[in-house]
Amino acid sequence: MSQYPMTVQGAEKLRAELNELKTVRRPRIIQAIAEAREHGDLKENAEYHAAREEQGFCEGRIQDIEGKLSNAQIIDVTKMANNGKVIFGTTVTILNVENDEETTYRIVGEDEADIKNNLISVTSPIARGLIGKELDDVVTIQTPVSPVEFEIIAVEYL
Repeated sequence: MSQYPMTVQGAEKLRAELNELKTVRRPRIIQAIAEAREHGDLKENAEYHAAREEQGFCEGRIQDIEGKLSNAQIIDVTKMANNGKVIFGTTVTILNVENDEETTYRIVGEDEADIKNNLISVTSPIARGLIGKELDDVVTIQTPVSPVEFEIIAVEYL
């Protein structure tokens, strides 16, 4: 099995969701199934079928999270010396050379990515173009429209 990079915060978030599913949602679903069974005929019992379907989704998500956590390579950049190099987990501020627009991204695992919060996946074109580069480097990243040049103006190991 290959390992997948994940930040400490991403792993904590998955563990919290797993705990919620196992300790809150699973018992609630079991209770709903028990109540639906008390109503009698299961063939035409919509509440029973809905609860069983929810149970299937819940158990699937539990297995998915457990699998991700077991194959996670948790990387904590705060414990590394900041040498100005862009690596997984770093927070990078880039400057668009054409329009002087500044953007800050944090490079995270695929499951943690959330572009609205400037969390980009390590497999995204921007992250792939930045990883391995250093502070003050100018990189060209291919966008859907055309290549765009960015200057790396800050690299933080937060």
